[in-house]
Amino acid sequence: MIAGLSSAASLTAQGEPDVPITEPFKVGTFEVRGLRTVGLVLRDHFIVDIAAANAELERDPAYPRVPAPADMLDLIGRYEYGVRLRLYEIVNGLVANGRLTGPGRAEFVHDVEDVRILPPIMFPGKILNAATNFYSRVAETGTEADRREARRQRRENRGVPYLYLKPSRGVVIGASDRIIVPFGRDRTDWEVELGTVIGRATKYVSAEDAPDHIFGYTVTIDVSDRGGRPPGGNPTASDWLVEKGHDTFAPMGPWIIPKEFYGDPMEMLRQTLDVGEERMQEATAGDMIHSLWELVEYASSIVTLFPGDVINNGTSGGVGEGTAVRGETRFLQPGEVVTATIDGIGTLQLPVVAGTAPFGPMGVRLPPASTYRRDPGR
Repeated sequence: MIAGLSSAASLTAQGEPDVPITEPFKVGTFEVRGLRTVGLVLRDHFIVDIAAANAELERDPAYPRVPAPADMLDLIGRYEYGVRLRLYEIVNGLVANGRLTGPGRAEFVHDVEDVRILPPIMFPGKILNAATNFYSRVAETGTEADRREARRQRRENRGVPYLYLKPSRGVVIGASDRIIVPFGRDRTDWEVELGTVIGRATKYVSAEDAPDHIFGYTVTIDVSDRGGRPPGGNPTASDWLVEKGHDTFAPMGPWIIPKEFYGDPMEMLRQTLDVGEERMQEATAGDMIHSLWELVEYASSIVTLFPGDVINNGTSGGVGEGTAVRGETRFLQPGEVVTATIDGIGTLQLPVVAGTAPFGPMGVRLPPASTYRRDPGR
């Protein structure tokens, strides 16, 4: 039983009449027989084409017409305005009538291995990532004494969260994709994070009320280029676009679990990341500096949040550039596999491949890190 789900009768769709749900589900975006579709995920194995299932349901005059969601943003935006009730009805019908398996299986039910798993939200309007939001991530490259002192100071002065924008289209990838190490960039790092998906448009929401504005949760990886920008020119040392904005640097998925099936993430959260067979990161919400709800409050005090926007909670100690866990830096290499898991949500397992060399003159193109850094990435 998924955490937070005590009984089928305890969960009902909004609207009248109340409809209890027979079992929990997740939602995602998939390519089925060459076509992109929004699907329900049951038991982490069965993918239900929502549009086809809805069309069949509406052949029964007992069910009113409810337009199937055109994409995930449409599903999220209308979830509390009829879509949730319809999804509950679809799930209940499939389970009650034995239409997931055996001779009665519906044509619109597919096994997960037979579909391509796309990012659940193809093009989020905004992705906001929290920087250094776990105490184990503070001063991770310093000595043990440095880390203890830095974390003590941070606990005494948490301040406000630090959020930055991560690009969306071209950067977001799904569970069937690959992480590409950009040409010449030999310091590609990993960061597993919980993605909080906004469900209602909001501005200036309080941390106390923030849970009411959430749609659900997903697994994300904040892939990072630690090579920095070349010297000269603009004196700004940091460059968030270089570090966070390369193509494929925002894996997301494999799907989204609506909040009613997950429980309180500040109690339930456990996130891990492995590279190959080696455990690199493992953390719970108890290590977080600012809660998810504080991140939502802070973000909404700056910019209006809309359905389908994603706020990532930050990552814990154990990243490649840190020396606290392994005693040395260690970066991703082509041929490796990254596995990121959040209990109760799912797992992203992505191969790492090398990017191709660009054509033509360099101009002001981002150069290989080895042309201006003497410490080779390992």
